[in-house]
Amino acid sequence: MADQDETYIVGPLYKARDKVYPAAVHGRFRRIKWTILCITLGIYYLLPFVRWDRGPGMPNQAVLVDFPHRRFYFFFIELWPQEVYYFTGLLILAAVTLFLMNAVAGRLWCGYLCPQTVWTDLFYAVERWVEGDRRERMLSDKRGWTFTHIRQVALKHFLWIMIGWWTGGAWVLYFDDAPTLVKELATFQAPFAAYLWIGILTATTYVFAGHAREQVCIYMCPWPRIQAALTDEWALNVTYKGDRGEPRMSVKKAEAARLQGAPAGDCVDCHQCVNVCPTGVDIRHGIQLGCIQCSLCIDACDSVMTQIGRPTGLIGYDTDINVQRRKEGKPEIYRIVRPRTVIYASFIAIVGGVMLYTLATRGTMGINVLHERNPLLVQLSDGGVRNDYTVRLLNKRGARDFVLDVVGLPNAKLTVAGETREADGRMVIDVGQDQTREIRMSIEAKGADLPSAPVDIEIRITDPATGTSVSKHDHFVPSTR
Repeated sequence: MADQDETYIVGPLYKARDKVYPAAVHGRFRRIKWTILCITLGIYYLLPFVRWDRGPGMPNQAVLVDFPHRRFYFFFIELWPQEVYYFTGLLILAAVTLFLMNAVAGRLWCGYLCPQTVWTDLFYAVERWVEGDRRERMLSDKRGWTFTHIRQVALKHFLWIMIGWWTGGAWVLYFDDAPTLVKELATFQAPFAAYLWIGILTATTYVFAGHAREQVCIYMCPWPRIQAALTDEWALNVTYKGDRGEPRMSVKKAEAARLQGAPAGDCVDCHQCVNVCPTGVDIRHGIQLGCIQCSLCIDACDSVMTQIGRPTGLIGYDTDINVQRRKEGKPEIYRIVRPRTVIYASFIAIVGGVMLYTLATRGTMGINVLHERNPLLVQLSDGGVRNDYTVRLLNKRGARDFVLDVVGLPNAKLTVAGETREADGRMVIDVGQDQTREIRMSIEAKGADLPSAPVDIEIRITDPATGTSVSKHDHFVPSTR
């Protein structure tokens, strides 16, 4: 039973959003982020227009998801639906790469490469260009809906929608020939699905990057919670060095305190690290869920330290180990190469190597065999026995002929229903370019060639032009006993 004097404090279960007004900042990490933004968005928007010659009758778009023909093209790589395991391998590699990035330097993905971060950075740049920097935007919101403010807001949202529209438009270009689809979209002759997906992605880009912003990172994305469980004390994270920065005070007060022999930190409590943060986090309170570790606070703090003549690096990449070692008066140490990172890197190398090997050695032809079960065999009037099979031939190149034969049952008679032909006593089946063909095949044996028990047979196809062959094993059943 609870004590009678026990007091329960009940707080709100939901905190209303405080609008964030991140200020512009200049510095090394901001330049890195601009470079990554330009490269990633440039690849995303322009890649559908890159051409790649695959020969006559083949699509010449470098990256194409061809749903009608069930193909995925990536420059010289062509994947079929049967090779979906490559995508599984890529997903595994992506996950482990995230783990490795986290083990090395925390939320590198969140701060520099995440689509939400990249597009939000772009939307913030548009907002500053139209409405001004942090101070101007805050004053405009405080003054209310003046004519100038309405005009700026309208222009800003129009540009946001245009960015979202082109984001959706670029996405659908990966699923059809880009120049052709652009023309069809402009003349309203494109499929309805194209317009639907452009509309969906326009809306989601506009909402997530223009309005939700840091809310996506804090409430919607699971990665901050996952990475918190994966990180360790050796991982580099954007850190405020409290042992150097505290106690905080103004420049004048710090100088006076030092003259009197009193402790004074380098932090002047200017709040520039908070003002530039896209999620409104105060890094001086330690690592937090909302901190995406974009490093903009490092640039802001370094700029202030330079102006007041103090060493930079008050905020920087640091480890929990070093924080503790500085408190104990020990020198800093860094261990990027350690068992955790070696395991992750080795796993990536092994999986990537296996995928590259299988991709380099995969064949361009295939065969699948299904033994007819009802009936399992047919007794012929001349005393022979016939087994029927459904055979599917796979051709991953241009149109060509395959020679079909059976190994393991001497003098067996091979027949195929449909349009087939024989050459030099061998069964020849043609398969079109990038197609599969299903045939019904029968194998007959009689007399002395009829086995007394089921025998293993090899059903094989051979490309006569190259001599390459593939086969599948099955059984020939002579009787039901």
